[in-house]
Amino acid sequence: MTTGVEDLLREHAPQVLGVLVRRFGDFAAAEDAVQEALLAAALHWPAEGVPDNPRGWLVQAAARRMTDQFRSERARRRREDTAVALEPPPVDVADRDDTLVLLFLCCHPALTPASAIALTLRAVAGLTTAEIATAFLVPETTMAQRISRAKQRVKTSGVPFAMPVGDDRAPRLRSVLRVLYLLFNEGYTSSAGHELHRGELSGEAIRLARAVHAVLPDDGEVAGLLALMLLTDARRPARTAADGSLIPLAEQDRTLWDHGLIVEGVALVTGAVSRGMVGEYQLQAAIAAVHDDAARPEDTDWPEILGLYGLLERMTGNPVVALNRAVAVAMVHGPPAGLALLDAVAERLDGHYRLAAVRAHLCEMAGDVDAAVEHYRSAAARTASTPERNYLITRAARLGTP
Repeated sequence: MTTGVEDLLREHAPQVLGVLVRRFGDFAAAEDAVQEALLAAALHWPAEGVPDNPRGWLVQAAARRMTDQFRSERARRRREDTAVALEPPPVDVADRDDTLVLLFLCCHPALTPASAIALTLRAVAGLTTAEIATAFLVPETTMAQRISRAKQRVKTSGVPFAMPVGDDRAPRLRSVLRVLYLLFNEGYTSSAGHELHRGELSGEAIRLARAVHAVLPDDGEVAGLLALMLLTDARRPARTAADGSLIPLAEQDRTLWDHGLIVEGVALVTGAVSRGMVGEYQLQAAIAAVHDDAARPEDTDWPEILGLYGLLERMTGNPVVALNRAVAVAMVHGPPAGLALLDAVAERLDGHYRLAAVRAHLCEMAGDVDAAVEHYRSAAARTASTPERNYLITRAARLGTP
């Protein structure tokens, strides 16, 4: 299958699924029908050419599959008297994109973040169950069960296939943004495995965030999340060496950063902050913008970053934010002040490799080499990410070399 056809199918898949779920009300059956339509298109389009209305072609093919399924069920159950009632309604193939509605459905608050991410990647991003399982380093059968349970949970929740309105909209939107945030983070820095990045995950998170922003352009947190993704992803070309090893922010070649993404991200967060109430994604984007604005590490405005982290910590109470604030405190007031803050947050992050890694970094800054080596090794033993483990081990080895 050519790349052009593959991209076209991936683009239309969630739209077609949205049409069928809206019309037939059966998520699982609709997804099966769409997958068969996509397979048929993948087999026929490269040889016969892409139809003038590819979306309509896919909708009709999937609808025929569901029609056949309904008819088969009617025959098996010998319910000829209900044949007319069960005949599926005409399929709407008008120029209507239900991708965003489908995204809100997949990110229903009744689902755990892990289940919502898996269902989103399957139904909206068009990844196969095997691809999702590989991305999260779990067996395909495990991921299939997770997705199946998520679909059943959505079905039993009784939520309508429609954009949420009224009091239901805010919590549903928060859930969508949280899922996209977690999806991006897993793609940008994989929690486990041999690769530092999983570009297909972070790229999909950015694509979906753009779609949400296109529909809700005046929502400050939507703009803030998209800005955060762009400002962070802009550094990706400089984060790894040719051998895939991790390069920390302070050692990156900043000429490799994607300055087009930086300009776009800065414009987004500036516009969002100027509109009124500031949320956590806007604050994180503002911190990323300060980092990206520095041509050299020593040009970083650490006092401004410290102030922003202070606001973010008061807003969220997140211990990881407190961890990052400790680094900013160390950069502004010295390593002992940062280490003192780590002691305050240690209980909430006990056993987390990032606590040990930050403590090692601040000990290194303070000149306590023995402690730094100990904590680097401790952090390396706790992370499941091979690039991060290798970086931490290398850091400890360099400090431990006479």
